[in-house]
Amino acid sequence: MSTVFLTGASGFLGGHLLRELLAAGHEVRALSRSVATDAEIVAAGGRPVHGDLADAAMLARGMADCDAVFHAAADTSMWRQHAARQTATNVTGTENLLRAAEQAGVGAFVHTSSVSAYSHLARGTISEATPQRGGESWVNYERSKYLAEQAVRSSAMPWIVFNPSHILGPGDRHNWSRLIRLVDAQQLPGIPPGIGAFADVREIARAQVRAWQRGRFGETYLLGGEQASFVDFVHRVGAALGRRTPRSATPAWALMAYARVLDGISRLTGREPQVTPEGAALTSHHLQVDSSKARRELDYVETPLDTLLSDTLVWMRDEGMLTARQPA
Repeated sequence: MSTVFLTGASGFLGGHLLRELLAAGHEVRALSRSVATDAEIVAAGGRPVHGDLADAAMLARGMADCDAVFHAAADTSMWRQHAARQTATNVTGTENLLRAAEQAGVGAFVHTSSVSAYSHLARGTISEATPQRGGESWVNYERSKYLAEQAVRSSAMPWIVFNPSHILGPGDRHNWSRLIRLVDAQQLPGIPPGIGAFADVREIARAQVRAWQRGRFGETYLLGGEQASFVDFVHRVGAALGRRTPRSATPAWALMAYARVLDGISRLTGREPQVTPEGAALTSHHLQVDSSKARRELDYVETPLDTLLSDTLVWMRDEGMLTARQPA
């Protein structure tokens, strides 16, 4: 049995990594910043370690005698007012974690990056050979994920990097579930014109654990899924919930214009807008991801979107997050 230090355990993907690592027989120490997350970690079978990504010395103490670090914590904000905070978490936090892992003598660093490190500036189907353009991006999330990944790649640690696409599945409280809840409440103002690649959070967690167990150090893996336009995705959600949805997408130029108006208002009110220019740019992008390397080397599975969506809706109903009744 190995001992793993995990960040982001109270989050969507991190929660699945916690359970997957425990199911594989490993002891998990999970970084925690609150009593509430302590309880979640203990309930799952992990051991909470109090600390923060800003404190490298504390992180090193928490990692003592650990065999690997799984880094899944990230700030995913799309609002420019959060840029400094986001960079501190995603970039400086990753650098602190790497430094602590080296100091503690940890043997491996498994890093959750994002397809966003390639940026919405990338065109065509993205594979591991596609040049990453996140460093050129005006979207701070893309830039911060790119810089964090570069820190991992340049470290002395044996590392594995994962770039998941649009993550969906049970346990989602803040990402695509937000859109699903808007459809359920019939409050979705419009549909962005982009195309996504929907990846199963459970398969992403399994692939990461397999990669570490198989010693795939120095490798990068894109983890995608079934491709679908956001119009198609919203229509599938509406059909499953018995809700009406907009018929077509909002044009990209109109979505961006709307986002810029809201952004201007937010500068006066200090309140985060419902749609930001950054979010408009990313949801207008046509994302295509090649997961063949992960399928070949890690037995990664691209769950069919209808199955993945059904599993997500069942979980959301069980959690009381939806008002629509289960279809007869």
